[in-house]
Amino acid sequence: MPPTPQQPHLNGAFYGPPIQPKTKSYNRPGRRGGGGTCNPLTCCFSCICSCIFNLICQILITVAVILAIIGLIFWFIFRPNVPKFHVDDVTLTRFTLSPTNDTLYYNLAVNMTLRNPNRRLGIYYDHIEANTIYHGRIFSTAEVQGFYLGHKKENNVSAVFKGEQVLGFGNGEKSKYDSEKSDDVYKIDLKLRLKIRFKVWWAKTPKFKPKFECDLKVPLSSKGKVSSVKFERTKCDFDW
Repeated sequence: MPPTPQQPHLNGAFYGPPIQPKTKSYNRPGRRGGGGTCNPLTCCFSCICSCIFNLICQILITVAVILAIIGLIFWFIFRPNVPKFHVDDVTLTRFTLSPTNDTLYYNLAVNMTLRNPNRRLGIYYDHIEANTIYHGRIFSTAEVQGFYLGHKKENNVSAVFKGEQVLGFGNGEKSKYDSEKSDDVYKIDLKLRLKIRFKVWWAKTPKFKPKFECDLKVPLSSKGKVSSVKFERTKCDFDW
């Protein structure tokens, strides 16, 4: 019989393996279990609102796409071009700035040409307002009678600006006037505000309000004195 092995000597007490502490388990109530229930009327109303919102978005997108396609087709068929505007001639017989009260005395006549460059579109000029401006100050306004301009047609119109206007210039504007007076050539801006409609076959478009701006160098032609500078025909800039 084999000898029994000796047990190892233990120092201190032996308590065995550590005992894990018991932990309490908490069951989290689910939304369906312990939570509140969904009101059928609220769920139904939310669903209806979502459907209506999606339907409106789809309608708006469809309408935008259709309008874009129609506009593209219209552009390729008619090729619309903006009107053309030129100042052909001007006559300035008086342009005097009073040194005491900043009153400008003026007598200006302008001859203009409006042209329709379109081959398939007519243009109704329902309203034409012409403003004359000197160094940022409007000193006169004139109305031009409206008219219709057919395909590839042009029309000559004129406007007369005569009277007096207090401008309230500062020293800077006065020195510019004195400089221009020495040469008898004045920098006058002409701005036109229009109300136009395009005619497509039998239909007419809504009104547009374009603007024209002309930077003019106008020589003075008074009695007994004629400026050596001649006015040059000026093309005006178009702006919506």
